[in-house]
Amino acid sequence: MKKLRVGVDSYSLRPLGLTPFELLEWAVLNGADGVQFSEIKMPPGTSIDKTFLQELRSFAAENRLYLEWGGGEHIPLDLETGRPKDVAAGNRRAAEQAAALGASTVRSCSGGLMRWKKGPPATEELLRLAAAALRAEKPVFRDLGVTLAVETHFEFTSFELLRLFELCGASPGEWLGVCLDTMNLLTMLEDPLLACRRLLPWVVTTHIKDGGLRLGSDGFTSFPAEAGKGVIDLAAIIESLGETHPRLHLTVEDHGGDFLIPVFDPDFLARFPDLAVPELVRLLGLTVRTGALMEGGKLGILSRDRWPAVCEPRVKRDIQAVRRIMSGERT
Repeated sequence: MKKLRVGVDSYSLRPLGLTPFELLEWAVLNGADGVQFSEIKMPPGTSIDKTFLQELRSFAAENRLYLEWGGGEHIPLDLETGRPKDVAAGNRRAAEQAAALGASTVRSCSGGLMRWKKGPPATEELLRLAAAALRAEKPVFRDLGVTLAVETHFEFTSFELLRLFELCGASPGEWLGVCLDTMNLLTMLEDPLLACRRLLPWVVTTHIKDGGLRLGSDGFTSFPAEAGKGVIDLAAIIESLGETHPRLHLTVEDHGGDFLIPVFDPDFLARFPDLAVPELVRLLGLTVRTGALMEGGKLGILSRDRWPAVCEPRVKRDIQAVRRIMSGERT
């Protein structure tokens, strides 16, 4: 299996309250190969200016760390109010910052659980609005040599992301790509390995995260798990990624919490029109494996309020486990 560099996403260590330079120092001390900055905690009285970016880039280069940047959005709406939102200015700023850092991608996440609510526009309308906004931003990303990496989050499924890219007239390797979050795919009723294969040409960054899928009286419940302890086939996913993208970085993301997926509600299930029976059967298979692991005491849901107490040692184990998985060792 191709050996890829393994780093950490800043969100995983959020409870530690680390500044950007402290995060890079944490990476050095704990054997991570780089940091993806999904969010930035700046010290009081400081700002993300040219000097800061130059110093961060120099520190990373001196310590042979990769840098990946965040701050992008792809849906031009305030998802709480439904009002139009200008995402172009923020995306330009994030792309310029990434270019100054020598980073080739900007993670994009608009952060909504729209299908779980009755008020937001339909997915097809969100796709139309997103495509119109992103098409106008193509020159910015193209000229800066930066790819907007749309995360597999809770806005669009892999099928819908492919439609979004088609609406934008984009091709793999240009200005639009995917940040592949392996566990979020479960929450969007997708088998992570199958979704990875669908999106494979488009993947430019990752959130490598294991997880479980429990079946209960209210539907499915998805949740993150320590790398190698869940039911996601990380070995097959990482092998596919490495064969297609030999310079890709495996960025670990982990956190507490869980997500109810009310699949027994016909109205909710109808919001996933691309979900086919074979993939649903695979998801049911994952619930069987999850149940067996939970009954055996080998897997459990960690609440978000417990995450601060365990995040640092667990993320360290995540990084080590991803390397073992990549090397073909059993975790």
